[in-house]
Amino acid sequence: MLSVNVGERRAIAAKSGTSGIDKRPVDGPVEVRAPGPKGVGGSGLVGDHISDTANHGGDDQAVYAYAREDLDAWERELGRPLANGTFGENLTTAGIDVTGAVIGEHWVVGDVVLQVSCPRIPCVTFAVWLGEQKWVPRFTRARVPGAYLRVLNPGTLTGGSPVRVVDVPAHGVTVATAFAAFTTEPALLPLLRDVPELPREDAEAVEQRLERG
Repeated sequence: MLSVNVGERRAIAAKSGTSGIDKRPVDGPVEVRAPGPKGVGGSGLVGDHISDTANHGGDDQAVYAYAREDLDAWERELGRPLANGTFGENLTTAGIDVTGAVIGEHWVVGDVVLQVSCPRIPCVTFAVWLGEQKWVPRFTRARVPGAYLRVLNPGTLTGGSPVRVVDVPAHGVTVATAFAAFTTEPALLPLLRDVPELPREDAEAVEQRLERG
């Protein structure tokens, strides 16, 4: 893991009016917690601001991870530097296929245990922050969304700490597959029925969409 990033409340021209998407690396340890339900709990990182708690944060989206390798690819495509944290990620990783992670697998970082829960679905705030034309469809087509994680065991995180991937579920459904199912390939939705580690609201959305055909 290259860095741990947190964001302060800043004004932004989006629906909420403010956002913590401008995340920046922190020197030293950051306390990690299970924040509680969405709508009540915020970020899993103490000191990390979330304005739109109705749609972001909470236990199933406590921590957001994005791979430095994917940021590097976006740097080449966009022709601009992208510092760690630019995509609003709490953890900028290296050497881990974040989008290829299996839903439900555990990441051990020091005394902290995290569990991959779901992909990030791009929103208007992300597009406004990045300032790129038609950013939401571009990001969606690229299929490198990064992963949200739950906090199973709280503790502290420090940039530069190694990440160990353990307890990978046998169902094999990855963040990439879930992202495609929710966005561009609804034919994949039945695969998500076999993923008990999905957030409950996502599992309910899968059933509703399949019932509608």
